[in-house]
Amino acid sequence: MALAAIDIGGTTIKFALWQKRELTDKHAVDTPDNLADFYQALKAEVDKFKEKNNVTGVAISSPGAVNKKTGVIEGASALPYIHNFPIVPELEKLFGLPVSIENDANCAALAELAEGAAQGHDSLAFMVIGTGVGGALIVNRQIWHGAHLYGGEFGYQTTGDAGLTLSEAASPVQMAARYNEATGKKCSGKEVYDLAKAGDPVALKERTRSIKVLANAIYNLQHGFDPEKVIIGGAISNNSDLLPLLNDEIAKIRKEVKIATVKPELAVCQYRGEANLRGCVVDFEQEHGEE
Repeated sequence: MALAAIDIGGTTIKFALWQKRELTDKHAVDTPDNLADFYQALKAEVDKFKEKNNVTGVAISSPGAVNKKTGVIEGASALPYIHNFPIVPELEKLFGLPVSIENDANCAALAELAEGAAQGHDSLAFMVIGTGVGGALIVNRQIWHGAHLYGGEFGYQTTGDAGLTLSEAASPVQMAARYNEATGKKCSGKEVYDLAKAGDPVALKERTRSIKVLANAIYNLQHGFDPEKVIIGGAISNNSDLLPLLNDEIAKIRKEVKIATVKPELAVCQYRGEANLRGCVVDFEQEHGEE
């Protein structure tokens, strides 16, 4: 038996077959710009899996706020045509199979929980740091969606830094934009980190600003939610300096707050390109049982 795993992205849709606890036959197609072609693309790829395998279900990672109760993808994304109608029953009719859908950041968190950096834990906070800051919360090995499907939307937090949200203050993309505005250069977030390490004073100022607000958010998250682990994903997680910088800043906060006794346990994500595909399988198995 096998599952078809699908990761819906704004540019491409990734497909894989989950069989014998492994992802195989991984490939991608361009994301269509309308619902009819979207359905056709998904059905064509799932049918190919079904021709050669005993496919028992379809697991999907999707952008947007997935409402498990209604089968509706709420919120917004680069694919407006998948939102705000009961898409799950439509897909189940299309494939003739059980379907599960979960938000992509939530899927990545489930992948880390199952066999990645949070393996063996029951709770975690997963922070995805890129253009903004998003993520997921897991309680008792289950996604905590929240009362309004906002569980894990860390980027909306205020920071006290010139009125910036966490997404605006901590994102390496926004950090680079501030550096470029100050210097007239055109550097990426990674390049700003490298320049800061080399002693560039403007880069160092912006990196310190970003690390401070992120460390403060993690400290507050630890004492408000108290997860066993905080996992960091996104391209920034490839930077070997990130965790030492965050741990140093968190140590400063804990020194100032005399009653603080808990030190957040930080780790970077293990799965990257496969995280959403692996995580949507975990979600399917939680919803429908293991294949």
